[in-house]
Amino acid sequence: MMRIPLELAETLAAIVDEGTLDAAAMRLRITPSAVSQRLKSLEELLGRVVLVRSKPARATAAGEAVVRLARQMALLEHDTLDELGVAHDDGVARVSVPLAVNADSLATWFLPPLARLSATLPVVFELHRDDQDFTAGLLESGTVMGAVTSRATPVAGCRVSVLGAMRYEAVATPQFVADWFSAGVTAASLAAAPVIDFDRRDDLQTLWLTSRGADPARPPRHYVPASSDFAHAVKAGLGWALLPRFQSEDALDAGRLVAIGGDPIDVPLYWQQWNLRSPLLDAVAAEIIAEGRVVLG
Repeated sequence: MMRIPLELAETLAAIVDEGTLDAAAMRLRITPSAVSQRLKSLEELLGRVVLVRSKPARATAAGEAVVRLARQMALLEHDTLDELGVAHDDGVARVSVPLAVNADSLATWFLPPLARLSATLPVVFELHRDDQDFTAGLLESGTVMGAVTSRATPVAGCRVSVLGAMRYEAVATPQFVADWFSAGVTAASLAAAPVIDFDRRDDLQTLWLTSRGADPARPPRHYVPASSDFAHAVKAGLGWALLPRFQSEDALDAGRLVAIGGDPIDVPLYWQQWNLRSPLLDAVAAEIIAEGRVVLG
């Protein structure tokens, strides 16, 4: 039976993480030629290409499976050493846990549980931010071990838990409403009023416009691809947009923002993680799920 040497799998994961063979060599404390030789040996062993030699380098579909193996083995190794009471050379058996999260969760509720975990567990986190509709893809590729996602169906090899729903409401500043909606929030006024999107994959404002009978192709659009800056842009009067209550509540209470009507949009969120029995990964999941269910209801 073919066996994949862990050293080769770890080398591929390091290349994907670092983006180049030279950077992977520095991380692994070996020469670039040794990294290249390991990569060649892995591809000869598997009989297929595992790395796209781009900048940054990225795994092929076959390579993604090998990267996932390397990350799972690193996690299991950590759990075993922890169970045996064996520490690494620095006295603490730390493991890196890569997670994927959507921007609004990252900006509002996701960091406090990670802070609690890092204070009690020998762990560091590598966060990958993406839209909730796309974070599941990072699980499929083996890039992350767990993800906040809008996908209810488990990714292959993963298990899923309900977190709750993030509610978004359409808001704007009172001055913006006076300037653009003095005659009411109608299809005609919505066609002229500037709207703010997170990026070109953000469809929340489009869904809301469609629900109001407005043509989503007509309004001028700003793009602000950072959650906190996105909220600041709305509060500055750059345009109207849908914000989660976490980011709009204080301004609404103070009168600096007003709701412009229409039904809110609820985005269900789920936690997905590798279906791998790991005390460390289960502890991380338990803390995140508990926080999400409290905050998201």
